[in-house]
Amino acid sequence: MNDDQQALATFSGLARLFPLPNVVLFPHVIQPLHVFEPRYRQLTADALADDQLLAMALLRPGWEENYEGRPPLYSVACLGRITAHKQLADGRYIILLRGLSRIRLGEEIPSEKDYRLARAELLADVPSLSLDESRQVRQRLTELVMARFSGPDEEKTQLREMFEGEVAIGALCDHLCYRFPLPLEFKQEFLEEPDVGVRARRLLENLEAFAETQTAEARKFPPDFSVN
Repeated sequence: MNDDQQALATFSGLARLFPLPNVVLFPHVIQPLHVFEPRYRQLTADALADDQLLAMALLRPGWEENYEGRPPLYSVACLGRITAHKQLADGRYIILLRGLSRIRLGEEIPSEKDYRLARAELLADVPSLSLDESRQVRQRLTELVMARFSGPDEEKTQLREMFEGEVAIGALCDHLCYRFPLPLEFKQEFLEEPDVGVRARRLLENLEAFAETQTAEARKFPPDFSVN
């Protein structure tokens, strides 16, 4: 059992919430974060002293009116584990957060902490694709992405290794959805969908629609990967 599996196996069901307005984290990907707000410095310190876990949640529209308080969150978030960190002299943190699992947020728990806490339930993938369907999806994604890829060689090599390796189709689709500059609303809907087959079809439809509307002269495909 590796560290990620151990963290999930011993997850207490109480999630430290790190809400942001512009990031949707997915399982199997790593998100760098600059932690500078005092409440989230406290959250990071508590996580590092305990199980290294926190939950990235997307703020619902209208969050600007109450950002310092408790603005509404989407109910599905991603539980992540801090895999590396550096504390700066002024108390800020630079961390790497690896997504572990989709979670459904329940009631928030009153606390003396400055950050928010909530009950959370781990959400497992629903593997609805057959082996043949998974191969077909992987092949089509490879055609859409690799055949037209015009980014750095290092990134192309990383993608080829993912497509040709043993990465599960659900994890592959999560990674691509995270990396592509898709609308936040689409990413959140993708995160909320446990069915691997549904996720794969939605991603294919989105990428195929994009490819059909672009030409090599107008815009490279795929577009530049986003920071989220």
